[in-house]
Amino acid sequence: MFGTLASGETETARLRRNLGITCNLGFSCAGFEDFGMRLEGENMVVPHGGGDEEEGGEGRVVNETLPFQVQQPFQQMQRLVVGYALTSKKKKSFLQPKLEVLARRKGICFVPIDSNRPLSEQGPFDVVLHKLLGKEWQDVIEDYQQKHPEVTVLDPPGAIQRIYNRQSMLQGMADLKLSDCSGSIFVPKQMVVLKDAASSANKVVEAGLKFPLVAKPLWIDGTAKSHQLSLAYDRRSLADLEPPLVLQEFVNHGGVLFKIFVVGDVIKVVRRFSLPNVNNCEKSKVDGVFQFPRVSSAAASADNADLDPSVAELPPKPFLEALVKELRSLLGLRLFNIDMIREHGSKNVFYVIDINYFPGYGKMPDYEQVFVDFFQNLGQVQNNKIHCK
Repeated sequence: MFGTLASGETETARLRRNLGITCNLGFSCAGFEDFGMRLEGENMVVPHGGGDEEEGGEGRVVNETLPFQVQQPFQQMQRLVVGYALTSKKKKSFLQPKLEVLARRKGICFVPIDSNRPLSEQGPFDVVLHKLLGKEWQDVIEDYQQKHPEVTVLDPPGAIQRIYNRQSMLQGMADLKLSDCSGSIFVPKQMVVLKDAASSANKVVEAGLKFPLVAKPLWIDGTAKSHQLSLAYDRRSLADLEPPLVLQEFVNHGGVLFKIFVVGDVIKVVRRFSLPNVNNCEKSKVDGVFQFPRVSSAAASADNADLDPSVAELPPKPFLEALVKELRSLLGLRLFNIDMIREHGSKNVFYVIDINYFPGYGKMPDYEQVFVDFFQNLGQVQNNKIHCK
């Protein structure tokens, strides 16, 4: 658990980490006040109470001649160090003050990972939380996983990569074995266009896709463009699309989308406004390509709207639990969300239209407490493994 430290230094590092002490390891954990204790010793840095870990914090060097005193049982001082490698945008939305305060009270410390330094020289970490793109970063994480199997990596880069490709994202959904019969799950018919969208019209017909078609960029690369969606109403409109892309058959769903957040075993569902139904009369009168906004964004929240119960009713809980359990196994992920719609006119016929890794959890209800509990559970599992050896 302690990176490249020699075995003779492991217990010293473990003690320093559990007590929240920094000694030339490159980070500090605030929140000693939560444990009602005072630590003093050689070259120890004690951050001021309420410091902000994500900015590194400021500390004070205490007198090296004074011993440290622990006023709480050691079992209450277990620390969990979460190293994070996130974009500045993701860091701002996820590491909000309330989350950091709640985490600190439970002994959870967030430590930034410097992507310009070897990961093995940083830490030690109990958990690595990451969402950076690129083959170089993927190689770094995979190498770190092999050398430090005791560290929980959220999530495996190979599994994440599958989600970044809309061709592979939904593969295997038809083979899910849902034990619950309160709902049925499908994916819309779709096909991939790698080049020359205009010449794909015949292939669309051969594949049995019916217009209108939702056009989505093939790759999700973290840019706003990768989330831009268009609706193509006829064959001629395909020439206006820019490959590589995925063409997905539009399914009428009453203008409501369900965004299902998954954090380990926890499931949270919110409603978002989506595209309205398209009837046959409209199809005959409309042509061309229409761009539409990111319908699943938080700005499109429909949770407090006065909606038709037939479209607004949340998917059955047993159905969601069965679906998420199967998807966790299929995808190999613990942090993701599902964009799902209910076929209009049906009670419980659902379509999964998108899956996102490490989505905008800052808009999920009570996400702070959910993540604190999640990290605590990870720490407990790790402690149990250590004690069972």
